[in-house]
Amino acid sequence: MLRRLYDWCIRAAEKPYATWLMGTISFLESSVFPIPPDTLLIPMSLARPDRAWFYAHVCTLTSVAGGVLGYAVGALLYDSVGHWLIQLYGYGDKVDAFRNAYAQWGAWIIVLKGLTPIPYKIVTITSGFAGYNFWMFVGLSFIARGIRFYLLAFLLHRYGPQARAIIEERLTFWVTLSAAILVVGIVGALYLF
Repeated sequence: MLRRLYDWCIRAAEKPYATWLMGTISFLESSVFPIPPDTLLIPMSLARPDRAWFYAHVCTLTSVAGGVLGYAVGALLYDSVGHWLIQLYGYGDKVDAFRNAYAQWGAWIIVLKGLTPIPYKIVTITSGFAGYNFWMFVGLSFIARGIRFYLLAFLLHRYGPQARAIIEERLTFWVTLSAAILVVGIVGALYLF
């Protein structure tokens, strides 16, 4: 099943809807969706290393746009939708501590959490809830998400064919490792938040 999903993602890179799908996932991941855009960015860039930079542009722009939606949810709808989303991801008891940390470390929180596998929607919703400066939030989101996606684009553009051969040879190992990193990031956020 894993091989079929990987093959579908590789074939999908050639389809006209692939970029739209990746952009949609990137947008939704920053506000409500649990799956990171890397799940399509990586296979699409492996299939088309010549378009890796374009894919990074799309992910960065749509992720920040989704972050603006998440910010709005936190600022305007926290008592209903925002609180429900935060509870859904298990961060409900951590929001007040996170909100207080914004007063002192807001910029670092946005940048560092934007670079990690911690769900970015937690940062976007809480930024709105905490009343963090909107324009600073947008600027820092561009920096954090841009670094993350452009670093991947650089690596996949430069080492795409070699990486694809290595990944395809041991697909289960690399997917398991990626999933483990994501889980460690989420668990770490629960205890280090």
